Amino acid sequence: MKKKIVSLILASMMAVTGLAGCGSSNSAATGGQDTAKGSSGGDVHITYGIWDSNQEKGLRKMADEFEGKNPGIKIDIQVTGWSDYWTMLEAAATGGSLPDTFWMHSNEIYRYASNGMLMDLTDKINKSDDVKLSNYPEGLVKIYNLNNKQYAIPKDYDTIGLWYNKTMFDKAGISYPDETWNWDKLYEAAKKLTTGDGKQYGFLAPLHNQEGYYNFVYQNGGTIITDDKVSGYDNPKTIEAMKYYVRFVSEGLSPKIFDDAARAETLQNGLCAMGFFGSWNLSGFAANDYMTKNFNVTVLPSANDGKRASIFNGLGNAISANTKHPEEAWKWVQYLSSKDGQTKQAELGVAISAYNGTADAWINSNKTFNIKCFVDMVKYAQIRPYSNTTAKWEDKAYEMLKGAFTGEKTVEDACKDTAKMMNDALKEEK
Repeated sequence: MKKKIVSLILASMMAVTGLAGCGSSNSAATGGQDTAKGSSGGDVHITYGIWDSNQEKGLRKMADEFEGKNPGIKIDIQVTGWSDYWTMLEAAATGGSLPDTFWMHSNEIYRYASNGMLMDLTDKINKSDDVKLSNYPEGLVKIYNLNNKQYAIPKDYDTIGLWYNKTMFDKAGISYPDETWNWDKLYEAAKKLTTGDGKQYGFLAPLHNQEGYYNFVYQNGGTIITDDKVSGYDNPKTIEAMKYYVRFVSEGLSPKIFDDAARAETLQNGLCAMGFFGSWNLSGFAANDYMTKNFNVTVLPSANDGKRASIFNGLGNAISANTKHPEEAWKWVQYLSSKDGQTKQAELGVAISAYNGTADAWINSNKTFNIKCFVDMVKYAQIRPYSNTTAKWEDKAYEMLKGAFTGEKTVEDACKDTAKMMNDALKEEK
């Protein structure tokens, strides 16, 4: 099933030419409150909730362009870091004050859509000249569709790349990583790039799924969740990949990193020579002088047998079911989803736009890094594993697996414990 989805994605993209940053804000979500003066002739303010501060600058430029073409509508972008975003959204939903428009994720779409918190966009899409779902990868469209109703429109997509410190590689006399690299080459380079004094590690292997061990699991032929909703953590191929991944930590080739915000800092402060990071980090890395001077990015190494995989995901733009300004909110989301809006997002380097044929605009937005590799990996991309209750079992998986990274548990025991927990959670879905 998952291979079929990726095939559909690739076929969709090849049919045309060209083919979780964090921030904080004190702004409250006020979409359900009457914060606008539209009914009395003043401006209508549409709130837009996001979790990546690195994308805010580009999105603000898009909002300014939209406001210029739509007098009387103002877009208020509200940034809440990933760790607090869903807590904020849940509280806002309970209080009837969701942002008018906001980002949706595969982890949470089922909960928000099935509980009537999102506007059904199906009819609006069918009547729109600017939004046709056939213009987006089918796998991403499917994520945000429940019972044949569309509750969000794909905003972007992402894959994971290998970022590496050119200066450290030069000093060690090692050739830069490329498409010929496999697990053995990654491991050998990590050993040579590790100084052993705690001042420089060869590779970052954090307790992180999308920008970490998920990629190794699928490269090795393992799985996180099967098509019939069973955990794959106890799959021998999954356990084998996890053992390889944790080896970087147990052998001192990677620092022990459990905090999400600390991961990027290990590259930016020169602690780690290599690390897996998603394409959405581009604007943040491009704004960091150390990164632009020392780093580049390439495709992920393959497994030793040549199998490749890079985790593929994409966000969706959604509208609150209770917005007081449904038409104005739709105009904003329609612009974000249109060819013009999606092209603008790509040109500004905000993200790889989901609209088919706009990938080249994103690639051309940055000449510092080899970001074309992120688009190249789509042909063997693996949809980020999800179910109706992803957030429930995915967060607990971190707790269950942590012992393998600290040495308190064997990797095999940690994986089997995770599988049991996950299967118990998945049974509740059936």
